[in-house]
Amino acid sequence: MIDADPLILTLAFDEPTFARFDGERRRHFPEALNRIPAHATLFHHLPGDRERGVIEAITALARTVPPPEVAVTGLRFTGRGVAYALDSDALVRFRGRLAQEFAAHLTAQDRQGWRPHVTVQNKVSPDTARALHADLSAGFVPFRFTAPGTLLWRYRGGPWDAVARLPFGENA
Repeated sequence: MIDADPLILTLAFDEPTFARFDGERRRHFPEALNRIPAHATLFHHLPGDRERGVIEAITALARTVPPPEVAVTGLRFTGRGVAYALDSDALVRFRGRLAQEFAAHLTAQDRQGWRPHVTVQNKVSPDTARALHADLSAGFVPFRFTAPGTLLWRYRGGPWDAVARLPFGENA
């Protein structure tokens, strides 16, 4: 049976970076709504009925890309939450090439401009979000990490099911 539930592609973090982002998400995201780990989404909806082809395409491209350095440049107030802004030319190029590969299957959300980020708070009151934004901004120091790969997930309406870890670089 073909599984049509969509696939989600996120950036994998190194261990210290994941621990930081996920710890903040667990502290600041409403507990009842926090069903997934901290993540930076590259694509929200890839065709679930083409899982093998999606994995093959991402794997083939990821092997040609050294693990990209990603700058965490600041905090973003989202109205009802807070996110860390990410910047990486190499990651933008990688995502752009995948967007071309999957162009016929992309939703409007994945075709629009991509602003990479990691959400650590969402679905709270604007006042609560403003307060966290101010608190985190006051002590923020930009930092960098090297992304080891991507993570492919299947969306099931709530928690995501892990499908594959797809590393960057020739030795993948």
